[in-house]
Amino acid sequence: MLVSGSAAGGAAANSAGSVSAITVLDAPTTQPVAAEDPDDLYRERESLPDAKKAVDIWTARLAADPKDFESAWKASRGEYWLGTNGLPQPERRAALERGVAAGKTAAAIAPKRPEGLYWMAANMGALAESYGLRQGIKYRTPIREALESVLAIDPSFLQGSPDRALGRWYFKVPGMFGGDDKKSEQHLRKSLTYDQNSIITRLFLAETLEELGKHDEAREQLRAALDAPPNPEWTPEDTRFKQQAEILLKKLTK
Repeated sequence: MLVSGSAAGGAAANSAGSVSAITVLDAPTTQPVAAEDPDDLYRERESLPDAKKAVDIWTARLAADPKDFESAWKASRGEYWLGTNGLPQPERRAALERGVAAGKTAAAIAPKRPEGLYWMAANMGALAESYGLRQGIKYRTPIREALESVLAIDPSFLQGSPDRALGRWYFKVPGMFGGDDKKSEQHLRKSLTYDQNSIITRLFLAETLEELGKHDEAREQLRAALDAPPNPEWTPEDTRFKQQAEILLKKLTK
């Protein structure tokens, strides 16, 4: 925000003869613009320049203070957004790698806090999907272990996100490597107890139920996802999940 200079002070100095009229007119009338708030920028993350700028600020703060826990986990969260939504496809893996590193840093700074572990796991999960099963399966154990740690620290974190993420893990990982659709359903239903309006949880649960052959229940979950109001903090994400739910519901009702 620009701050105006004091015109009265300049006039008083001129009347005393110590400052000429030309000096007063030439003197700067504003102070430097305050540094931008990365949290404000991140709220506008659908704008790629704003999202990148927010991450750049958190990254710079972490470089200046390697013990800055808040900047570390927020940089990890921001890189996840860039790596899954914001950046062009060729640049996404690099963002996710940076997100993993920032999450690990946050977890090392504060191992009893959930944020670093959670966003580290989220970035790993997105990386695993980007590589496909053959290469991505190597991430399965560190992802599960990180999420189980988050669950132990705070099962209510981000409205039941640990159970939701574990439910997705059990759905995505092949059975021979530990995947289990029944465990996926259990975790996702537990996650819903923290937030009945979670669009992403209902979408994920619908996909698991469909895989289990529970077709009517799957459609019910998708309709509930479409009816649920977006979370104001996660509107960009919820908008995308509603679109996915609508597409899947049309497919399942043919």
